[in-house]
Amino acid sequence: MKIGFDAKRAFKNNTGLGNYSRMIICALADSRIDDELFLFTPGTKGRYTSFFDGLRNVQVVTPAGLWRLFPNMWRTFGIAAEIRRRRLDIYHGLSHELPFGRVGETRLVVSMHDLIVWRFPKLFPLVDRMIYKLKQRYACRRADIVVAISKQTERDLVELMGVDREKIHVVYQSCDAVFRVPVTAEQRVAVRKRYSLPERYLICVGTIEQRKNQKAVVEAMAAVPDDVHLVVVGRKTAYYDVVANAVRGHTMGARIHFLERVDFGDFPALYSEAVASVYMSLFEGFGIPVLESLACGTPVVASCRSSIPEVGGDTVLYADPDKPQEIAERINSLLSDADLYAELRSRSFVQAGRFEQKKIASDLVRLYSLVTSEK
Repeated sequence: MKIGFDAKRAFKNNTGLGNYSRMIICALADSRIDDELFLFTPGTKGRYTSFFDGLRNVQVVTPAGLWRLFPNMWRTFGIAAEIRRRRLDIYHGLSHELPFGRVGETRLVVSMHDLIVWRFPKLFPLVDRMIYKLKQRYACRRADIVVAISKQTERDLVELMGVDREKIHVVYQSCDAVFRVPVTAEQRVAVRKRYSLPERYLICVGTIEQRKNQKAVVEAMAAVPDDVHLVVVGRKTAYYDVVANAVRGHTMGARIHFLERVDFGDFPALYSEAVASVYMSLFEGFGIPVLESLACGTPVVASCRSSIPEVGGDTVLYADPDKPQEIAERINSLLSDADLYAELRSRSFVQAGRFEQKKIASDLVRLYSLVTSEK
């Protein structure tokens, strides 16, 4: 089979859609060695420039001719001609969009991660909102199969965009394989030193933005024992000022730590060294930090909303993200009950195993085979 992927974010993005794209590409390259995989990207410069070099069945496709002057336009309007020329069996848009134009006999698949721009439009500038909605609507209309990464996203596709439920297939995502590799004592020591980590801390991973709701976690810390700190890991946005004001309001400056620049390879040690992970997002298409935490064996206190319970199952303690006191109660029950802590830690590996890369790859190949058989 000849399979093409929208790989822009696989080369450029450090988290989120980038991690998802790399996971899918690597999982299929490893499990389908007789297939040809084509990575379409407007450019390869970035943190992951050489990431796919060792994969023999992978070819990178970049703009040629005049398209080199307009690489981002090529991604939207120029890729279709390349798809026709290479006679691909499948083209998979890994992040909400598909190229415009005729693609011949090639079957189209698109992954939809969330419909946050539809649920929370005020979080996006007007122009971005219009572009995102246009691309998502077009992709779902053109696609032969729409992959929803959670049942929550499947529901949103039907309710908010009117996508035919028959063309939607839920295929969960996995996390990077690095989170399933045990962290050595040397790695733990090095990471503690590199980021000046406190002795006992909770970790909260995610872009510091309104939807991620870090303010509620900070407020909950006022009712958590003083020897437990909070390490917030993520890029700062304007919402950071709201969170910082909450820190000052509760006079907890010494207990709250912000890390904005963290090497991806250090995340497993950061999770593993934490006494627990806290994730109180108001809405998620999936909630990858929950899965990363579980894969590292770190117990989790998480929001009870959207897709997060799909990821955490019965291995996570859930709280209403709008109720800091309830969040604090869940954290304190976890920290004070050694038996509960040990049980959740043990079960976390089992739950994480339900999202193995091999299973995700197998589910996608089944869909590819299904849609190509319908030609």
